[in-house]
Amino acid sequence: MAQGRLLRTMTRRSTGRVVCGDRVTVRESFPGEAVVERILPRRNVLERTNYRGQAKPLAANLDLLFVVIAPAPIPDLHLLDAYLVLASHLAVKPVIVLNKVDTLTDTHPLHADLALYRELGYGMISVSAKQAVGLDAVGETLDGGTAILLGQSGVGKSSLVNRLIPDIDARTQALSATSGQGRHTTTETTLYHVPPTGALIDSPGIRILRLGHLPASEIQRGFPEVAEHAQGCDYRDCRHDREPACAVRAALESGQIAASRLVSFHRLLAGSAQAPGG
Repeated sequence: MAQGRLLRTMTRRSTGRVVCGDRVTVRESFPGEAVVERILPRRNVLERTNYRGQAKPLAANLDLLFVVIAPAPIPDLHLLDAYLVLASHLAVKPVIVLNKVDTLTDTHPLHADLALYRELGYGMISVSAKQAVGLDAVGETLDGGTAILLGQSGVGKSSLVNRLIPDIDARTQALSATSGQGRHTTTETTLYHVPPTGALIDSPGIRILRLGHLPASEIQRGFPEVAEHAQGCDYRDCRHDREPACAVRAALESGQIAASRLVSFHRLLAGSAQAPGG
């Protein structure tokens, strides 16, 4: 089958739900149409969990999470921390993408937050979708992999996608014509190929991130500085709250762990039924 073709596909119920990033085998049934015969094994799956705890897969086989923040709206650091925990759980590389860098003043309080995450070792890219600044760094970081853009509302994810994929309107029209479902809307998760071999997934489906399905050990692993100091706690199931001889609390008091990070850790831990050592 020729590469680079758009096919209108059908999926058998027994095959399962196909999501962006899936590798599949197909059988062409008619010109321009095919049947998905098998979903190849996934390396990871990003799921959206509703308030009932029911999970719906959104994307698969990810290499990176691009977490987009901006000077305005004021970054939700708890949400940022939740995205970083998610990246740890999926075993993918998280990269913080600071958009609207042209609006970042020298006195903006965000500088202190950025310094904290740099010190923790997280990758960071500064861009301006409006001014077309720093976009090459995004492509270089993608480096042939598959990434998904995540972030709170208003940080400019759509503008960033439009800059990274200049012919997005033409691709959308081709996709709509192939699917027969009319114009593409912002409620869909879509994968765009980024030359030469990368892929970028735009998903508005994760406006609220729930991690209650993750065990507490996974949440702790997503806070590397907490996990490191937790090894010195006297109790294996220490929740780093009021327990005696807690090495994490000691690290907090000595300034080795930021208070905002420990607050995020406890907020996420509150949604998990297991203790960190369980």
